[in-house]
Amino acid sequence: MSAAPVSPGDGTSASAGSKHEIVYEAIRRRILDGSYGPGHRLVLDRIAREFDVSPVPVREAVRRLEAQGYVDFQRNVGARVATFDEAQFAETTEVLAILEGAATALAAPRMRKSDLTAARRSNARLNALLGDFDPIEFSRENRAFHFVFYDRCPNRQVRALVEQQWAKLDTIRRSSFIYVPGRARSSVAEHEQIIRLVEKGATASAIESATRAHKLHTIQALAAASAARTTRKPPEVR
Repeated sequence: MSAAPVSPGDGTSASAGSKHEIVYEAIRRRILDGSYGPGHRLVLDRIAREFDVSPVPVREAVRRLEAQGYVDFQRNVGARVATFDEAQFAETTEVLAILEGAATALAAPRMRKSDLTAARRSNARLNALLGDFDPIEFSRENRAFHFVFYDRCPNRQVRALVEQQWAKLDTIRRSSFIYVPGRARSSVAEHEQIIRLVEKGATASAIESATRAHKLHTIQALAAASAARTTRKPPEVR
């Protein structure tokens, strides 16, 4: 089965430079919908033949995807869809879920109206990013959102541990939203729930529970996406 090429008829302009854009959007879309799963090898010559272009726009598209974290280049292998250690990610995220729950609950009584305004503005930016989805930029803003709360955590050791675990995740993956882009929309809704809990002065246990569940939902989404990939045959590029 061949993956259908993207043409100007798919809504992509055929203006100058569009060959690079067509190939870029096609590969990016296949990565985001799981057609090209983590580790999938991108054979540039085959992709060039599929889209009836020279290797130059394909190479440009893949380099652009590499800069955005979608693709890795490996010596003697070439370009592959970026991978990460899913088991290590899950374990680290479980630890972070506990720490973030505690940090947010501790921060809640110290949150000012200006902090909640900053959190809402950050979440609004995340919502705006859902349209033309960029998982790397979304991940950066997602971090900024959460640290509005953590910066108010009075326990310096808890705050330091949270920062350490975020740094550890960054060494495992650049953005989990590359692998489960659909998780982003529900994440924005959960952010608003956390803001409202803090705003109305909910109990520490309610805030902690909501924040912990928010983090654990990402693990569940990744597990579901991984299971789906194992049952889906990757498209052949001829």
